[in-house]
Amino acid sequence: MTSDMNRVSLRRVFHIPGYDPIHPRRYRELYRKESAAQARISDYDIKVQGGDAGQGFHWFVQAQIDAEPVQARIDMLVWADIVRASMAQTVAASYGQLLRTAWIYLHSGTLRRLMWLRKGPIIAALYPVGMLAGQLLLALWLGWWLGGLAQAGLLGAFGAAGWVQDGAMIGWLGWLVRLGVLGLVCLSVLRWFKARDNWLFAHYLMHDYAFSAQHRGATPPALQDRLAQFSDQIARALQDPVDEVLVVGHSSGAHLAISAVADLIRAGHLPERGARLGLLTLGQVVPMVSFLPQAKQLRADLAFLASQEAVTWVDVTAPGDGCCFALCDPVAVSGVTPPGKRWPLVISAAFTQSLSPARWKALRWRFFRLHFQYLCAFDRPKDYDYFQITAGPLTLADRFRDRAPSASRIDVAASKYTAMALP
Repeated sequence: MTSDMNRVSLRRVFHIPGYDPIHPRRYRELYRKESAAQARISDYDIKVQGGDAGQGFHWFVQAQIDAEPVQARIDMLVWADIVRASMAQTVAASYGQLLRTAWIYLHSGTLRRLMWLRKGPIIAALYPVGMLAGQLLLALWLGWWLGGLAQAGLLGAFGAAGWVQDGAMIGWLGWLVRLGVLGLVCLSVLRWFKARDNWLFAHYLMHDYAFSAQHRGATPPALQDRLAQFSDQIARALQDPVDEVLVVGHSSGAHLAISAVADLIRAGHLPERGARLGLLTLGQVVPMVSFLPQAKQLRADLAFLASQEAVTWVDVTAPGDGCCFALCDPVAVSGVTPPGKRWPLVISAAFTQSLSPARWKALRWRFFRLHFQYLCAFDRPKDYDYFQITAGPLTLADRFRDRAPSASRIDVAASKYTAMALP
């Protein structure tokens, strides 16, 4: 470590997960498992200890990296309850969400503009549409076929027994039976698919995109209140005797982290002296929201944060992650590049290089697992190491101070909203 770099011995980390209904302990166990694996590969020491869930879910990390002892506390900024509430939908409501969300993205021109950036996340966005439509067609076909069998059996029985002499009456009864069977079978099949959505992810992804689009990009009131709480928690940590406060936003949590940090800086909660503030966005899908018509506040936050000297913002994605907008500068592509833009530093986690060929082969088609690779160990690590960033002796600013942005980044405005449209 060179003499002009700030040493970190105490760090606070705030992790904002994506649209995830799972209890945050999963992230602690993932950190425990993957940090141990990375420590073995990279030859450093790291230990994870559970924290007090009564004060917010968090855990402690003790590390010895480059002969420097570091202690970190990692807090999960939880919004899983809001996610779960948004997912409490009937089968019919899920299909209603599909129609509304598709209309918003198509009618506003957002989908067309997103397709100019990366095909991977658009395919991921279209997957639940195709899967849910396929499930519905299968349910309708199966229900119609079984209904036809029931109709034919009823007509045959009535005709043989001579119970009803009126042919028109028999025909009406047959169609009522067929439509009744169709409805029952269709509902049963769709419920069967939904019960297995932990394997298919169709309803889950539909709820995810619908949540972002429900107010055409504006932040839902419940989430706005939660973001204010997040900003307050981070602001309080900045008053503590620590060397760095690092905010991490993963997936959909990236744009929440951007807004939370922008809010606390805008409110003047940064001390003149004290902890360095870092923002790390991982696997971001910011354009899915910032391109929507009413995402005015998010676009304002992007423009504001991009020119701030008080924060170091590093955005890490990877072309191998088909669920993110890889190497898309979220500020530039959203059309809100301010004068004197400083951030983010857009770099690649380079999955195909930082994972061995055998490991990459094993993970290549596991799309959702790859979307979490940023939080996991790399068996051929380059300069991106999540555990050194969160528990190592360098601040985010010093770790990437000489890092050039990715040469293949996309920094051309693709949204139709420009800085002139900001509130």
